[in-house]
Amino acid sequence: MLEKLFAPASVAVVGASRTPGKVGHDILANLVASGFPGEIIPVNPAGGTMFDRQVVAKLSDYRGPIDQVIIVVPNQYVLEVAREAVAKKAGAIVVITAGFRETGEEGSRLQYQLADVCRRGGARLLGPNCLGLINTEAKLNSSFAGSMPDPGTIAVFSQSGALCTAMLDMAKNRHIGLSKLISIGNKADLTEIDMLMALARDKQTRVIVGYLEDISSGDEFIKAAEEASSRKPVIILKSGTTTAGQKAAASHTGVLSGADTAYGAAFKRSGVCRAETFNALFDYATAFNMQPLPKGDRVLIITNAGGPGTMAADAVEKSGLRVAVLDRNASTALRAELPPAASIANPVDVLGDAGPDRYVAALLAAQQDSKVDAILVLLTPQAMTRPKETAQAIIANLDGSKPVLASFMGGRDVMPGREELAAGGLPDYESPERAVTVLKAMYDYSVWRDRPPRMVTRFPVNRRRVERIITRRQRTGRLQLGEVRAKNILRAYGFHVLEGRLATSAAEAVEIARFIGFPVAMKVVSPNIIHKTDLGGVRLEVATGQEVEDAYDLMMLRLGKLAPRAVIEGVYVEKMADPGLEVIVGMTRDPQFGPMLMFGLGGIFVEVMKDVTFHLAPITEDEAIQMLKSTRSYEMLKGKRGRKEADIPAIAMALQRISQLTTDFPQIQELDINPMIVGEIGTEPVVADARMTLRELKVQPHQE
Repeated sequence: MLEKLFAPASVAVVGASRTPGKVGHDILANLVASGFPGEIIPVNPAGGTMFDRQVVAKLSDYRGPIDQVIIVVPNQYVLEVAREAVAKKAGAIVVITAGFRETGEEGSRLQYQLADVCRRGGARLLGPNCLGLINTEAKLNSSFAGSMPDPGTIAVFSQSGALCTAMLDMAKNRHIGLSKLISIGNKADLTEIDMLMALARDKQTRVIVGYLEDISSGDEFIKAAEEASSRKPVIILKSGTTTAGQKAAASHTGVLSGADTAYGAAFKRSGVCRAETFNALFDYATAFNMQPLPKGDRVLIITNAGGPGTMAADAVEKSGLRVAVLDRNASTALRAELPPAASIANPVDVLGDAGPDRYVAALLAAQQDSKVDAILVLLTPQAMTRPKETAQAIIANLDGSKPVLASFMGGRDVMPGREELAAGGLPDYESPERAVTVLKAMYDYSVWRDRPPRMVTRFPVNRRRVERIITRRQRTGRLQLGEVRAKNILRAYGFHVLEGRLATSAAEAVEIARFIGFPVAMKVVSPNIIHKTDLGGVRLEVATGQEVEDAYDLMMLRLGKLAPRAVIEGVYVEKMADPGLEVIVGMTRDPQFGPMLMFGLGGIFVEVMKDVTFHLAPITEDEAIQMLKSTRSYEMLKGKRGRKEADIPAIAMALQRISQLTTDFPQIQELDINPMIVGEIGTEPVVADARMTLRELKVQPHQE
């Protein structure tokens, strides 16, 4: 698909220079030094020779075909050169030059023209404002990076050229080989989506690593990332995810979400392993590239010191993985190999005077034990420790059946061992915690790869009723839907809403309460009042007609003083729900990725702990259950501390119904059910309160 970019037969450098230190010189020097077997054509009006190659004054002077053109001229000449390149039928154009969209309006206009020239000419454009690219298999270095990496099976793409050079340096420092490195720059044509699609099918690439500052298209990214992740691990470091400058949201869901939340949900949906730091990017890439995926979550720790072993065990449990328990056969075999003082519980403590033989005995037992899914080997430098020989022995006895990571802790004394580990392809980390974080990422990816096919349930609903409500409100510009109308919409989509009616007088409120039966809840209805409780606009457990009348009058009195300008439509009188666990479910629509579903327990769990989880719609039943499990408060749903177990499948169904509603109606910007009262298994969750925000209706321009 991008053959002329990654494996051209000929490359022209327009702006080639004889002066070392200039970009045009360094790119030409890199092409020559990389051993590129194809034609290299320096282009410079001065002519002559460079690196023993004949220089042509302009592209049209070269009589042969040109697959790839690298442009390194001032930005005012780039368009002219691009036109010459497409006239020569170049299939790929790499624009190193800066001074385009990143400089403002004029630069954006120039970038648009450049992309248009390439598109019309049938050439793919990398950049502008990029470092170039490297393909170690093709011995191609079309970049001004400092050096050519060793060949390998990790491919890197980056929106930042500076991060590309840092990644190259990090890869060399960690003895990591690369298949490709691509700087995508301003993404005038080729984007991260193209890179994911190409690298997913690249036979030389086993792991894809990326650095992004923004994403070109949310829907297309998810499709490309999901396809790539289904073939090989995709690890991405995403920056620029703060919520600075965003408009304040009206709902809890909107307040708790943000750009970072949206990207996290998109990565989770598409199987992308998200690296939170630059170091983590290579921590993950190294392990995914060198080790098999774990088949389960049980980790065995081998150590020569108690403290680090305990640190590792704590990290395993905190991460959500499990500390493995050796089976009887493995324990018996290991006991025969270790001194009586050694511990064969997990962590397996081979003692401070352990030599390579004890580590090998523990490793072999763990590899043969079906109850162990991953192994973490710890070593600290004690007087009798032999790091180099221990590393060599471990590597020699790996059977590749399960992932093995190492943490040789220390500095100078363990360095010989760490070098052996790197040379032998065994990932090594400075601390047990970093190693466990990597194991968790590998396990999560393994679970994602083995997930069942996505089957999104469609429920029978009254779509036409919802359409009428939304259309009417958008036409009148009343975009905030309070409790009454929000509940009408939810009722149409199968949610259980208790009987209730709007009262516009105390007498009418009493009449409604007597009709539906006591006790009742009373809530003020006003487009200007969001937090009703704060202003005394909510009364619960109202048990008699007199209490209803008094509550109505008192509400009107208080609101007249506290919110004198608020438009009061009346008071909603509703049957009281039975006691249960209060949860919040909702949706906020991200501009890139669409509807994001939210779940959290009510009260302190949302307000203080912010213990919520998000997932992109549409959502499957399994994904909905996983949303609930990913919260810290999930144990509350399971019925801990004297509570009965809540109806978890019913909550999952509510999330699926919101998913259907908000994908059916993109007009809904935000939705909150707060709270939804969930009872024990077999009862139906009740929508106690709800509100929605609609998008502003876009008026189509009048056509003459």
